[in-house]
Amino acid sequence: MIQVEDKIISLDIFEKYFVCDLNACKGACCVEGDSGAPLLPEEGKIIDKAYDKVKPYMRKEGVLEIEKQGVAIYDIEGDLTTPLINNRECAFVFYERGVSKCAIEKAYIEKKINFKKPISCHLFPIRIKEYANFDAVNYEDIKICKPACACGSKLEIPVYVFLKEALIRKYGEYWYRRLLAAAKRLDG
Repeated sequence: MIQVEDKIISLDIFEKYFVCDLNACKGACCVEGDSGAPLLPEEGKIIDKAYDKVKPYMRKEGVLEIEKQGVAIYDIEGDLTTPLINNRECAFVFYERGVSKCAIEKAYIEKKINFKKPISCHLFPIRIKEYANFDAVNYEDIKICKPACACGSKLEIPVYVFLKEALIRKYGEYWYRRLLAAAKRLDG
């Protein structure tokens, strides 16, 4: 583990390689799992306000789930998440050439909203657990991401480099520069 400010970072973030390969995995992270995307309370409010602009990109099954459950629900563990369709894919999933994609991100890309997607999605496969005095920043090694690990290994891109934008979004540019300095010390 490495500490940068009040963040305790798993060595896997530095040592594992990762680059999403949507052609291989087909966006399985939006479909697999036992609950929806984890949400921060403020993200639930943001998505709720943006919903009318996101809705045109959604499938009718997703719209029905949102109308039934709302844009954010508490899962069986008490965590705030996006709702699922048939206990499987996120309600915000749509398909493009057989690949699962995010309707929220599509609305962002097309400049309809200014919220890219939940930070948990943006950071994946990093998972952050917030404690009173520190954040635990861990790499989640899951089977559906084997193609991303292979792609990252081939390109020699570590997790923290691939997720630069998401890490800066979460913790800021200054923190990310400190993370890079820690990575350099590990290499040296």
